[in-house]
Amino acid sequence: MDMAQGLQWNLGTGIANTAEIQFSWFIGVIIGAFVAGLVITHVPKKYFYLLGGVMMFIDGVIFVSAPFKYDPIRAARYVGGVGMGLITVAFIIHNSEVTLGNTRGKWCGMEQFGLSLGILIQVLMDSQWDYDSSININTAHGIMGIIFTVLATGTVAMSVESPIFYLRSNNEDEARNCQTQLLGTTVPTDIYEAIFAEAKGYVMESNSRSFGEELAASGMPFIKMLFSRCLVAFSFSYPLSAAMLNSTVVWKGSMHSWPIILWTILRFLGVLIAIAIVDKLGRKFISLVGLLCMAALMLALAGIFTHDPNFSSTYYMAEVSRVSLAFQIFAGIFVISTPTYLGEAFPMKVKPYLIGFVVCLEQLIHIIVIVTFGKTSDCFFQYFVGVGIILAVSLIIFAVLMPETRDLSLRQANERFCRYYDVMSY
Repeated sequence: MDMAQGLQWNLGTGIANTAEIQFSWFIGVIIGAFVAGLVITHVPKKYFYLLGGVMMFIDGVIFVSAPFKYDPIRAARYVGGVGMGLITVAFIIHNSEVTLGNTRGKWCGMEQFGLSLGILIQVLMDSQWDYDSSININTAHGIMGIIFTVLATGTVAMSVESPIFYLRSNNEDEARNCQTQLLGTTVPTDIYEAIFAEAKGYVMESNSRSFGEELAASGMPFIKMLFSRCLVAFSFSYPLSAAMLNSTVVWKGSMHSWPIILWTILRFLGVLIAIAIVDKLGRKFISLVGLLCMAALMLALAGIFTHDPNFSSTYYMAEVSRVSLAFQIFAGIFVISTPTYLGEAFPMKVKPYLIGFVVCLEQLIHIIVIVTFGKTSDCFFQYFVGVGIILAVSLIIFAVLMPETRDLSLRQANERFCRYYDVMSY
């Protein structure tokens, strides 16, 4: 919800929509991801969930208590961003280690499910709110944030640490205890031992290499993640929101109309579809489908924004809205595989540092777009043609380099990521 608010959806709050209000949350995420990447190897994940939850709870409380005051809202967005950064890195690492290869895509994809749900709620509230209501949008935003934070933080009591965390410190008894909690007591002994042996092998293989060796081996996986996770920043951005909002107003005469409602629902629907099929059809296949359609639709938007008179044309703005609706379906499909790939890509010793770094790069892209967009009269055309080309080039690179990691263990997935090319898509 905070992310969406920084990407145009801060229309009826009464708070000035300055550049700092827009990018403050993303800076907070960078700080949180940086800290988590440095220390998560030494601290159980639940403490990151608890600390992040407390910070996001504070964020919600400030929104409720000072909904019309600029400085408190700005501070709340920084605090909430730090909390999200802490949780994101911990969540991706944790899920990649405790889930099996045949369900990892679904469970790691819950990160993007949560973000898409927050986008859905914030966009619907901001675009459809009755401004005569006695409750301000920021107040409702804070209440929703408090409710979700309390529910999510409460589930930490059921969180089970990864056996890999304890194997790294040679605490095999505690690792087996975690493994038993994760698998249950009814799993056959041979399956239990095979899964535990794989976890031990993953740790032992990493311990046999130095930090420098693993860092050197991470070059190719890092390049691959640049053309996967970093593209998520282009799936929901300030220019996309502005284009949808402006085109809907020209086409329908008001933003209080069905295109904007359907726009965010379709993204959420795309996420749900991808979660249902990601472990059946594979991460690479659905990512390629999503990325192909995103690139084509982004270039279509660039074509419409080529001529300035189209901005006031009901026909062309209707086309912008329709293309934007289609874009969000495939954006939702594409983003689901990215947290899975991010959790699988890097060797164990360097994994938290590089995951944190990639998450920071994703936020940096948002910040660059926010501070540079709108400086020229043809900014829409420049953005859409530039990003369209980036997506088209990334599609080719993705098809050649990205591995299919369905049904693979973390160790096997990392071996596939270290290959120079991998064209298999199913």
